[in-house]
Amino acid sequence: MRLSRTYVPTLKEVPAEAEVVSHRLLLRAGFIRKLTAGIYTYLPLGLKALNKVADICREEMNRAGAQEILMPMVQPGDLWRETGRWEFYGKELQRFRDRHDRDYCLGPTHEEVVTDLVRGEVRSYRQLPLNLYQIQTKFRDEIRPRFGLMRGREFVMKDAYSFDRDEAGADASYRAMYDAYRAIFRRLGLEFRPVEADSGSIGGNFSHEFMVLADTGEDTIAVCQGCEYAANMEKAEVVAPVDKCDCGHDCGPVVEIPTPGMHTVEEVCAFLEIEPDTLIKTLLFDVDGAPVAGLVRGDRELNEIKLKNHLGAQDVKLATPEQVVAWTGAPVGFAGPVGLKAEGLRIVADRELDFDCGWVVGANKADAHLKSVDLGRDAKIDAYTDLRNITEGDRCPRCGGAIGFRRGIEVGHVFKLGLKYSQAMNAVFLDENGREQVMVMGCYGIGVSRIVASAIEQNHDAEGIKFPPSIAPFEVALLSLGGKDAEVIEAADRLYAELTRQGIEVLYDDRDERPGVKFKDADLMGMPMQLVLGGKGLKSGIIEAKDRRSGEKRELKLADFAKDFADWRRSVRQGWGLGID
Repeated sequence: MRLSRTYVPTLKEVPAEAEVVSHRLLLRAGFIRKLTAGIYTYLPLGLKALNKVADICREEMNRAGAQEILMPMVQPGDLWRETGRWEFYGKELQRFRDRHDRDYCLGPTHEEVVTDLVRGEVRSYRQLPLNLYQIQTKFRDEIRPRFGLMRGREFVMKDAYSFDRDEAGADASYRAMYDAYRAIFRRLGLEFRPVEADSGSIGGNFSHEFMVLADTGEDTIAVCQGCEYAANMEKAEVVAPVDKCDCGHDCGPVVEIPTPGMHTVEEVCAFLEIEPDTLIKTLLFDVDGAPVAGLVRGDRELNEIKLKNHLGAQDVKLATPEQVVAWTGAPVGFAGPVGLKAEGLRIVADRELDFDCGWVVGANKADAHLKSVDLGRDAKIDAYTDLRNITEGDRCPRCGGAIGFRRGIEVGHVFKLGLKYSQAMNAVFLDENGREQVMVMGCYGIGVSRIVASAIEQNHDAEGIKFPPSIAPFEVALLSLGGKDAEVIEAADRLYAELTRQGIEVLYDDRDERPGVKFKDADLMGMPMQLVLGGKGLKSGIIEAKDRRSGEKRELKLADFAKDFADWRRSVRQGWGLGID
């Protein structure tokens, strides 16, 4: 494609609205333009990149045995009521009514629609397994859409849904999709990591997120230094301590000590001259309308998702100051597990606390704490479980190696849904014995538009984008620097025609612009390979080749261009971990 005939409105200045690298560069490079908050128009280069990602997703999904369909973006509210998500999903679900006063929504996901489709058609075990997918525009009414394509209200997703006759079949479908996702991200040329994850509002009992690793990533993930274990912070398992306190529950008598005005861990520890790891934080929650106390060590952070999952709860909210007073008799900052007797209150403690004693805890009265507390002796703990966030240096739950942290961007998620939707919507089939059984489901999403932005977050420099070849709108940027020199123009035209005949996608900068402008635009747009032809090079029989990722330059002989270019192209693609298609 000739750049002189292509709509690519680049910007010299950084738009004030753009907060993250990918948003800034997508706007500056002329890939997208904002229509309204969280909604963007894809310009020619942006659409080509989007379609490159979609095509790879489509090819690998087809290879894995999934079948493509296209479902409506507009969905009837009645289907969402069947699963209970009409009320549960929240304001992110864009609801509206038609002229007949019937409820509808713009689909952020399609579990209800696809389950309704399958329950009306699939009658027998012979029709299973079944995996249907689409690449479709979604809408989620984010309260604060930010960061361009990273968190918009309207976005493009690939979402697939599997239906199986039993758990064994569902496990096989899940593994097939997991493997397909690994193949997709390898082909995209991105550094990524599949991580164990919580299922969130989608539901289900097993899931993995696929994270593109980037220093600017919004998520922290725990990764093992010695094996492939990785998990997000909500899910990461904490290994229980090996050694238990050997005091025999003889930590001395409980003693009340005054702590006037000391509400926080830091204040109490400084006042009593103790370390945070000798104190227990007692956090109070309203869990589905009932009081729950969660206990963790003073230097730890309680993981609300782990608490929610342990209790099998729908809604977990931190207690209000008024609830704290009602349940403990004390203001915020003085709650403790000893003598906590609010009606119906359950106490859940991190299992780490069962391995030691002599704790300092709140006294459930203003301006006082207790010391020398042994939970087994002095409190009624309903359960010990993994309740805290993992920290760097903790042991890996798989191999015992050290845990470290990386930053990542979630771009894919696979869920084993089980019976959550099929049971609610009566998606059943007849087995070999003519007995009615409920289908076992899975769902598998990839943020197609989010991948384009994530690729830039991972691969950029001060000059612009560094696209992997498989995502770049064009694999080669060909720059003609001869101005109006007919010989240079003619030679560049021949190269453009030759590369196009070879099936190479080329963005040919044939504009009547200064070399500096062309160099800057080429680096900004981020095509992985640059070929630069000028009058001096033409006379010497060479063309300059630049690897945008590494910045490495080399000279290719025009007389042997086909061979030299093929060798160089292979080396550039290998630098991205890619072969030749």
